[in-house]
Amino acid sequence: MTKSVERNLVIGLDVGTSKVVATVGEITDDNKLSIVGVGRQVSHGMDKGGVNDLNLVSESIRRAIDEAELMADCRISSVYLGISGKHIQCQNETGVVAINNTEVTDEDIDNVIHIARSVPISAERKMLHALPQEYSIDMQEGIKNPLGMSGVRMEAKAHIITCSNDMAKNIEKCVERCGLQVDQLIFNALASCYSVLTEDEKELGVAVLDIGGGTMDITIYINGALRHSAVIPVAGNQVTGDIAKIFRTPISHAEAIKVQHACASSQMASNEEQIEVPSVGGRPSRIMSRHTLSEVVEPRFRELFELALEEIRRSGFEDQIAAGLVVTGGSAKMTGALEVAEDIFQMPVRIGSPLGITGLTDYVSDPSFATAVGLLQYGRTMQSINATKSKADEGNWWGRITKWFQGEF
Repeated sequence: MTKSVERNLVIGLDVGTSKVVATVGEITDDNKLSIVGVGRQVSHGMDKGGVNDLNLVSESIRRAIDEAELMADCRISSVYLGISGKHIQCQNETGVVAINNTEVTDEDIDNVIHIARSVPISAERKMLHALPQEYSIDMQEGIKNPLGMSGVRMEAKAHIITCSNDMAKNIEKCVERCGLQVDQLIFNALASCYSVLTEDEKELGVAVLDIGGGTMDITIYINGALRHSAVIPVAGNQVTGDIAKIFRTPISHAEAIKVQHACASSQMASNEEQIEVPSVGGRPSRIMSRHTLSEVVEPRFRELFELALEEIRRSGFEDQIAAGLVVTGGSAKMTGALEVAEDIFQMPVRIGSPLGITGLTDYVSDPSFATAVGLLQYGRTMQSINATKSKADEGNWWGRITKWFQGEF
């Protein structure tokens, strides 16, 4: 099999409550992302983003990785791993430094972000991301890239995302049991934003609601920067549970009914269309209308959207979301979800699918793959940044050698 280092591959692993997805992307010569392999398996041993059974989760990961390796004809050794759950927390912090040599350098930028992320956190927590929002130099505010600018004092605002250290160790342990290394842990909601948002939306102001099986992840971008993120520990599995309990059908059949027939808006569901509902304990199946099913599904969907709206209002950015809401994740595909969301949020809403990809797009052009593809987009960006820094460091090294020979070291 071809080694990933020879083909410049990046691998994303989304271990969710309902499914495990491994994606393999090849970075082309023009820095585009081409999907070359996808592995998808039903998730076992996960609940609301947390690991319940190490062995079951590891087995699900192994099967998804094997499937992706077979399709991509490669050997996977490391992955960009997504993480979510109610243990995720966010906060906005500020850092201040004095500018050396009156001109901002890469070192100054690294220092001010380091100070912003040096906020004390408990030993039980792990820092995932410190994302720059904007910079200020002396009296000038709202600077996006301060490199090379003149000044005396620089301030940076950053969005800090942390997670439970134990939760992170558990999901990493599942990956390591499969003989894989974790390149980096990435908050699922951040990955989804890399996948489904345009730069115009980020600048104008947009909220992203990623509805998974066990959690809903919310992110808000204003002026091109991430301002707020949160996790709500209820999601699509609540709908499945309602169907199973009310219609007395096994969970597996309830999930199939939800995916194939459910409608989030009772006004859009027909009374004429009939659905067969399997029973439990060997009892005969029953027949019901699709409209009856939607009357069970719609209240739960409205509740989920109302919880998301409360979180957006709590953030204080509701009035700045000019581009509206992007709904993604597996549950976003349901018929009527868009219409119910528009009714609840009273703003423009669109369904978000992965953007800016080539290759096996038929496999991943779907809201349920937003996080998995976003992990690839994030990984590609990190590789590009690291390559640029390596060249800069090499240049600085040669510069120091030259100065040494010139007697200026």
